[in-house]
Amino acid sequence: MKKSNFLTLLCLLMLTFSCQNEENEIIKDDKNSLTADAPLYKLVERVAQNPTSRDNVLDNSSCFAVMLPVEVIVNSQQIQVNNPSDYQLVQDAIDAFTTDDDIVNFIFPITIQFQNFETQVIQDTDALEDVIEDCDEDEEFNEIECITINYPITINTYDSNNQVAATVTIDSDTALFEFFSNLEDTMYVGINYPISITNSNGQNIVITSNEMFEEVIEEAIMECNVSGLTLESVITDGMWHISYFFKNNQDQTTDFEGYNLTFFANGDMNVAGNGNDLDGDWEINSNASERKLEIELDGDLLIQLEEKWKVIEYSETFVKLRLVGQGNGGNNYMYLSKN
Repeated sequence: MKKSNFLTLLCLLMLTFSCQNEENEIIKDDKNSLTADAPLYKLVERVAQNPTSRDNVLDNSSCFAVMLPVEVIVNSQQIQVNNPSDYQLVQDAIDAFTTDDDIVNFIFPITIQFQNFETQVIQDTDALEDVIEDCDEDEEFNEIECITINYPITINTYDSNNQVAATVTIDSDTALFEFFSNLEDTMYVGINYPISITNSNGQNIVITSNEMFEEVIEEAIMECNVSGLTLESVITDGMWHISYFFKNNQDQTTDFEGYNLTFFANGDMNVAGNGNDLDGDWEINSNASERKLEIELDGDLLIQLEEKWKVIEYSETFVKLRLVGQGNGGNNYMYLSKN
């Protein structure tokens, strides 16, 4: 009898372990699963984060936003800023004359709110300057506007460390940003589709997959994050390195450490580093819907770079590129950062 009970228990344990492993593999292999280093994870976090750049006419910083209402003095003119439309009043006061100092002086105290929605009361100019000095601003992580997630949404989670699965309901940008910010490396998450978003035209769009979500966010970036910079002027200014390379669901950035890329205005380029010096060509091709950066290099040493990369977004110091439907993971990504 004891032997029979032991065999029964052993079978149950083996079945449980098998189911856990199977669930683990399903979640890890699910094309809609995300980890903290996945590109879509970072995009969604930027959609959800507190918008901090739209009020830069007030504070000249994307590290935080000044909570309204607030009073400011610009060129001896006192202005009450009650809502975002009043930012234009401040800009008009700055543009009114060319012989004044154009400094925006706050009437303290004021309250500022960071990208993670935390707030801080500022009592004077010195305290504000201290916060600005301590800010670690990175254009890569500015908010993505012109797209709104319609809540609630549900997210399935799986902790590979202790093999615990759960479902979380998210009801706001604040909750989503906090959830993603606190995600452990051992966690896999999957958005429970379908969800809906609202675009800049007020249209509701039903999202059914990670790939579709990523495409919609990238469209919002191209439509609304307009800087006036041209990609040609950006990449031909200085030297660049590969700060992120993601292929087949794996971060392969270390494979390109030590290489520096230079794009010349005549279409030539050079990649040098690790005892190698490669010449090549680059070209930008554009149509109504997308822009692509084509790279060709001599030899096969860095053949992974030789593609027609879709340009997702760029700034003076950062260029984000993607290949659609390439590799086992569906997409390849390459981010260039200025040296």
